[in-house]
Amino acid sequence: MLWASLDRDVQNIMPNHYQTRSIHKPAPAGLILLLLAILLTFAGGCVPPAPEANEPTQTLLPTPEQEPPATDAAEEAYPPPFAAYPKPATPAAESQATAYPPPESPTLAEPFVDTMEPATGDPLTPVAIYFPVIGLELTPAITASPTTPPTEAAAIAAPETLPATPTPSSVEPIDFDAAREELARQSRDLVYNKIGFHVTFLEDREELDTYMTQLDSHGVPFFLKSVDNAEPLFKAQELMKAGGVDHTLVYRSTAFDVPNYDQPPEEAAELEWESEKALWPPELDPSVVWLETVNEPDKTRAEWLARFSLRKAQLALRDGYRYAAFSWASGEPEPSDWESPAMLELLRLIGDNPDRLAIALHEYSYLAEDIGHEYPYKVGRFLDLFRIADENGIPRPTVLITEWGWTYNNIPPIPEAMADIDWAARLYGAYPQVKGAAIWNLGKIDTEFLNLNDQVRTLIEPLTAYSLTNYFSAPQSPDQTTLDPGQFPPP
Repeated sequence: MLWASLDRDVQNIMPNHYQTRSIHKPAPAGLILLLLAILLTFAGGCVPPAPEANEPTQTLLPTPEQEPPATDAAEEAYPPPFAAYPKPATPAAESQATAYPPPESPTLAEPFVDTMEPATGDPLTPVAIYFPVIGLELTPAITASPTTPPTEAAAIAAPETLPATPTPSSVEPIDFDAAREELARQSRDLVYNKIGFHVTFLEDREELDTYMTQLDSHGVPFFLKSVDNAEPLFKAQELMKAGGVDHTLVYRSTAFDVPNYDQPPEEAAELEWESEKALWPPELDPSVVWLETVNEPDKTRAEWLARFSLRKAQLALRDGYRYAAFSWASGEPEPSDWESPAMLELLRLIGDNPDRLAIALHEYSYLAEDIGHEYPYKVGRFLDLFRIADENGIPRPTVLITEWGWTYNNIPPIPEAMADIDWAARLYGAYPQVKGAAIWNLGKIDTEFLNLNDQVRTLIEPLTAYSLTNYFSAPQSPDQTTLDPGQFPPP
């Protein structure tokens, strides 16, 4: 029955084809399979495709052929190693130009032209160490130039192996009283070395104590800046009270590195001033020790900072403090920033109160091998400030260079470092308004003693000896040293 029914259906659908195949009629089972295959083929060809509008939304991942090329997730999230630093073949001049271009329209000297050879070796070179900010972590780098012999490079990496000469025990201090009398006959004033130290929490207090007591006992003033640690300043303050030597002492707390720019400047100054007074170490005399209140602020907010600092200066005069404003980073601010209305008002107030108010600056070369790099746009930048004061009929303001040196974590070997210090001492000595400069840094940075701490410690003895055996001169008031930077060519 099944076969007869299928046979009739096939005849109705495909009569010609059926007649041909009926000549050789196969066995029923084989024919059934053959007919099923034909019916399936015919049915598949006749079923229309589903309309595109009814196609389901694709929810599966693309096939491997459709996927984009695989990328390293770490490479997308972070720059490649040392991307923040110049490649080994990048010229040092190019790195410096990117980080600190000379000011627009320089007025003190011709623009600096760098002829240094390309840097080689470890990508973590001192050229990349720009900002001396507490808390920055960098691997110490050798400061040798590409032409430095290997033996000298090793000595640079470990300066403690170099001889620290001269030492205080090997020198005879100058008779400063006799020198002062001789200079007075020439209408000039005697000036001591103004280069001192920046300290935090010391590894060996006795080293600094010896430095201070030796200079104080010979009547030689020193410059000392301390952060978050009042102890060395208190010792120096007591030496001042006992012997009358006019040391320059500066204190800063890291609780207020930068002001609250979101507030009106006067309001921010008043709130911060009260907080700073509450943090002032009670053992320090605010009429003796300078208070530095911020650290390397945003130079693009110069007018805001001028109003902020002006209000703080007024509060300091009211409350009996010595106050130092700004603490600009090396190479800042732009000369034109000194000429805004609020800034000029601040400079006039400082000029009228030179023993109570000051401008704090940082002057670094950012290169261990070249203290005079781009002079006077980094070291020597205070000359811009004095020029603008002169042009506006304002007394040159008191200046405290509260951070001075080469790089964040490296200095040159002692002979080269002392030659650089001698140049800076002559430069600053010519300007009585510059009270001193603090070499960065003796002590811990964020609870750690860095390579720099060991290096700077090796300068304590030679700097003591230098201060006991050198002096400079400056014109007696009202005469002043001219502002030509060419008088002091860098070493």
